[in-house]
Amino acid sequence: MADTLFYIFSALTLLCGLLVVFNPFSRNPVTSAMFLVLTIISLSGLFVLLQAYFLAAVQILVYAGAVIVLFLFVIMLLDLKEAEQRRYRKFATGIGALAVLGLAFVIAGTLGGAQPLASETIAGETADLGKLLFTEYLLPFEIVSVLLLVAMVGCILLSKREEAPE
Repeated sequence: MADTLFYIFSALTLLCGLLVVFNPFSRNPVTSAMFLVLTIISLSGLFVLLQAYFLAAVQILVYAGAVIVLFLFVIMLLDLKEAEQRRYRKFATGIGALAVLGLAFVIAGTLGGAQPLASETIAGETADLGKLLFTEYLLPFEIVSVLLLVAMVGCILLSKREEAPE
């Protein structure tokens, strides 16, 4: 039964994750945000299968609750007609692509040096999780925090309206 549930949850996670980016049903970004909620919920089902109940609860409460509400507020604040008329700047696009490539190299290096967790550390307890997170996995944790900070600054810049000069 656990294997069947794993395949169901992993297929749902991948399918909904793809529908966040490539949404054939609607061009409305709110639809993509709702598919992100489904991705997060199915990912928390995978955490339950790993007996990490705390992570599953935090996944639903923090990400599906608070972060998605924040995304929806930002989506509602954006003027989509104005955003469609903007043109891409070549320099900014190049710098963004370079940053994504650098982040991909850092993630690949981190995953290449990562070792699987010992079976006794996967007990679902928060003390063991905290020790692992702040000792062996400190660099990926800090990279995710910087990435979230950059995303937050980007949301603020996108929601800021340009004022006409007087």
